[in-house]
Amino acid sequence: MIDHSGKNFPNINVETEPYWQGCRNHELLIQQCSDCGRHQFYPRIICTDCSSKNVKWVRASGKGKVLSYTIVHRAISKAYKSEVPYVIALIDLDEGPTMMSNVIQCDPQNVKVGMEVEVVFEDWSEEITIPKFRPENLNQNE
Repeated sequence: MIDHSGKNFPNINVETEPYWQGCRNHELLIQQCSDCGRHQFYPRIICTDCSSKNVKWVRASGKGKVLSYTIVHRAISKAYKSEVPYVIALIDLDEGPTMMSNVIQCDPQNVKVGMEVEVVFEDWSEEITIPKFRPENLNQNE
């Protein structure tokens, strides 16, 4: 496992614990409203569309498209220095929500708006696994 000490680890709380448990299991979980059917991310206690409290956790396909991105050339701290340049992107999931993540396993210069991506997971510790995305066509060559 790569040393991730010094990085910004997420704080897990009651609303986000199922999400992080899914990540530990290498499953991307998002919420879906049982009343209106809308998917949402980031986790909340109510539906952002109809205000229902009847939200459940469902497994997402893990597929999406790059909505926007930036290439970071200057690390925010020494903990990230070995990773520059790296891509921070907004990913439009096929289910509808948008999430911020990294695009990895490709040259940052090759990332484009509209690029189809799929989720992959990085185990940072026994408690934290981070979802990231790679170009979808990489899977076809494996």
